[in-house]
Amino acid sequence: MPTISARLSDEEQAELDAVAELLAEDRSTTIRKALDEGLETLRIRVAVERYQSGDVSAAEAAQLADLSIAEWLDVARERNLTTQLALSDLELDADTATEL
Repeated sequence: MPTISARLSDEEQAELDAVAELLAEDRSTTIRKALDEGLETLRIRVAVERYQSGDVSAAEAAQLADLSIAEWLDVARERNLTTQLALSDLELDADTATEL
């Protein structure tokens, strides 16, 4: 497993230690969990932004978010997302859903 180093402020290190203690885990495990959750959140945020602006279709947004189309549609519904997609985008989404 590769090693990555990062510089933390005193406040960030104190927060990391507090969360590690809360989870009863070591720093490395806590960092890996935080990174996993943070990356997932970032992927979804970018997908939401690009979908909402009309840059990507639902299928493409699902891929960006690393979600299935069904999971993406749940995210879109929960966030009340709307977009101005062309009919061709909707047809592509339907074709992609059929292939799955």
